Amino acid sequence: MNSRFFTVLVLMLFCFVSCKQEVKTIPVSKESATTPTDAQKGTSIESLIDNLQNSRNQEIMVVAHRGDWRNAPENSLQAIENCIKMGVDMVEIDVRQTKDGQLILMHDETIDRTTTGTGKVTELTWDYLQTLQLRDGIGHETPHKIPTLEEALRLCKGKILVNLDKSYNIFAKCYEVVQDTGTEKQVIIKGAIPYQQVKDEFGEYLDKVYFMPIVRAKNPDSQAIVDEYLEYLKPVAFEFTVPQDTLQIVEYFDDIRAKGSSVWVNALWPHHNGGHDDERAAINPSVYDWFVENDIDIIQTDRPKLLLEYLRSRNLHN
Repeated sequence: MNSRFFTVLVLMLFCFVSCKQEVKTIPVSKESATTPTDAQKGTSIESLIDNLQNSRNQEIMVVAHRGDWRNAPENSLQAIENCIKMGVDMVEIDVRQTKDGQLILMHDETIDRTTTGTGKVTELTWDYLQTLQLRDGIGHETPHKIPTLEEALRLCKGKILVNLDKSYNIFAKCYEVVQDTGTEKQVIIKGAIPYQQVKDEFGEYLDKVYFMPIVRAKNPDSQAIVDEYLEYLKPVAFEFTVPQDTLQIVEYFDDIRAKGSSVWVNALWPHHNGGHDDERAAINPSVYDWFVENDIDIIQTDRPKLLLEYLRSRNLHN
C-alpha cells in the first residue's frame, strides 16, 4: 500500500514539474513583442487618412503645433518623434528655404530665437546652418540639429499626417521632396486665400495633396467663403480663427461637417478660440468641452499630451 502510494505521489510530482516547465518554455512571439501600445493602436497611416476624410464620425483629431515642443526643440526631429509615440494624428511643421535652396524646418524668418546662430534663413547657407544647435523652449542650447524637410518627411512617412505651414509660396519645391519621400497622401497645405486664387495658383496640386482654407470667423463674408469652397472644391477641412465664441459662423460648423468637410480650430491662444485655449485647459481640461460641443473635430494644440488624455477620457480618441 505504501509502495503504491509512493508511486502515485512520484507520478503526480513528475506531471506537476513537467507542466511548469512547459509553461516556462512557451516562446515569446515576435508579434507579441511588438504589440503596439494603446496610444499606437489605430494610428496606422491608413486609419489616420480615413479619419481625416470622414467629417461625420465622432473621433476628434489632434494636431501638435511645431511638434512636441515642450519636451524637445520646436520643429526638431525629436519633437516629431515624441508626437508619433504619444499617438498624435498630425504634426504641424514650418518650412523655409535657405539661400542655397535647402528646405529646412524653421518657424521664424530668422534663426535667432531657436538656434545658436543669427541671421535670416534666406541669407544663410545650409553648410552654415549645419554647424548650429537648436535651442529649447526657454532658450537653452540642445544637442538637436536643424532638420531638413526631407528628414522630417522620412520620419513621418507611414506614421503621422503632416501640415506643412509656410510652404504655400515655395510649394513647387516642397512637392518635389513630398514626391521623393512618397508622402503625398499624408500632407496638408493651408492658406487664407479665396478659392479662385487657390485654383489659379495651386490648381495643379489640388488633386495631389490636401488643401485646407483658413477662414477668419470675424470676416462678415466668412460663410460665403466657406460655401464657395464647398461648392467647387469641398476641402477635407476648414481652419477657423474664432476670436469670440459668439460669432455666428460657429453655429454653421455642424452643417459644414454634414456637407463633408471637417472643422479645425486652434487651441493655442485665446484669440483663436474665444478664450477656450490650452493654457486655461492646463488648469482645467474641461475647457476643451467647448470644442466638442461646437462640432470641432480637428484641434491644433500646444499641449498634445493633455488634449489626448482628455479626449481619451471621453472616448473621443483611440
